[in-house]
Amino acid sequence: MTFSGLLIFVLASLCLFSVCSKPIGVHLRNMDSFIRAVQQVEDSNPGLSPLALVRALRRTAGHDDAMTIHFLGSSYNHSDGDILETAILNASSFSFFDKAIHHIVTDQGEERGVVLAQDGTTVALAPLLLGIEAGLKAKMEGKPAAGIFPLTLGRTLGLSFLSLQDFPPSHRLGPNGCWDNMDHPKVFKLRWPATLATDAVVNGGMDGAILGMNLSNLSGSENLQALSMTLKGYYSFILHEGQGLDAVSSHVSPRRREISRSLLEPLDLHSQVMETLALVWKLEKTEWIAMDTGVGKSVKGGLQAFAHKYWDCPQIIPRCQWGAKPYQDTPIPLSLPLRFLYVHHTYEPSSPCLSFPQCSRDMRAMQQIHQEDRGWSDIGYSFVVGSDGYIYEGRGWTYLGRHTRGHNEIGYGVSIIGNYTATMPSRHAMDLLRHRLVRCAVNGGALATDFTLHGHRQVVNYTSCPGDAFFSEIKSWEHFRE
Repeated sequence: MTFSGLLIFVLASLCLFSVCSKPIGVHLRNMDSFIRAVQQVEDSNPGLSPLALVRALRRTAGHDDAMTIHFLGSSYNHSDGDILETAILNASSFSFFDKAIHHIVTDQGEERGVVLAQDGTTVALAPLLLGIEAGLKAKMEGKPAAGIFPLTLGRTLGLSFLSLQDFPPSHRLGPNGCWDNMDHPKVFKLRWPATLATDAVVNGGMDGAILGMNLSNLSGSENLQALSMTLKGYYSFILHEGQGLDAVSSHVSPRRREISRSLLEPLDLHSQVMETLALVWKLEKTEWIAMDTGVGKSVKGGLQAFAHKYWDCPQIIPRCQWGAKPYQDTPIPLSLPLRFLYVHHTYEPSSPCLSFPQCSRDMRAMQQIHQEDRGWSDIGYSFVVGSDGYIYEGRGWTYLGRHTRGHNEIGYGVSIIGNYTATMPSRHAMDLLRHRLVRCAVNGGALATDFTLHGHRQVVNYTSCPGDAFFSEIKSWEHFRE
């Protein structure tokens, strides 16, 4: 591997993101672009191992803090990183990888070091790559993985819980944000002031923990994939008509919440976070952590809020992400908790949506019909369930919908995209509604604990919604009443 060869591939990687021909900062910030840059490096250097590459990326982004070195060692002790970083710095004063990986939130609320994934969620790259590196290191050394949880989630959650102790636990996490353009994302603005654990950081942490554990658990006979292939398998999957996520047995990003829960919840997260904070204090001499007698209580409350927000609740794609038009009137607030949940199918669109772009198009089409043809202020549903693994925000938790005539003030209207007269929604889509959204609503105080679930046809006599097949299914659901 010659220095000149590395210089050429780095220049090619940078030009791939238009850094060579356009001003700094105009590159697209999506996962596909990042994966292509990684693949460019791999294609130009077939002898570069996944561990060497991810370690070099850590060095490029300047992530050699005390805790990372404690678990992973210094990235400056490896010749591959030396050559790679020198090539990047000589190639351009601006490094795409540095900008892509280094996480900050500006005073204007722009979150950097995050990318838009194919599934419509936003992911911070730093915790993702740290988890992968920890897993690769364990695999290569043939030892149990060390540091995956502290590096991906433990430190960030613990410090976020402590830094905002005067706020309710739910305010110590998040927020989410909005991209300036979903097709050509460049700027990601948070919806309110940031905590240390923004949604993108938590997403990246969950993904890093999942992939790191997967890699560390590979048997000795299993060959390691290239880094780009590991990322493609997790983020760039394709769902098939009629099956959706039901047919996917591998770990993919739309399942990050359920998978991370199954992997991390058995670990006793309270002890894990407390041990991580003790290590932070030891390595970084952070005395205020050690002296605060309320640390345990803060961590307990914070973890309860984390479990509700990221595990009990499904990922809800916000309106700005699917391209919603503004509400055309003044939204009317609901009086919570509501006592009813009304289940619908969209009928039109008649086919399940299997990807974020397709589900977003369906949401925009329904909003257009509701606003322009029916003269409503907005899309009528409170929430809409896709077969891509996500729920889409309609009028949301707090505003009056227009979904079930005569009953809008007392219940939420939730629809699954598709026509379910003769066929059933995917099991995963139904579980999102039946278990995840319901649990989120009840635990969050939006839906009464003794709520009643009805199909649309039960309270409006001129409709067959939610379709004969789907209605037969919901009759067996908890809280259903004739």
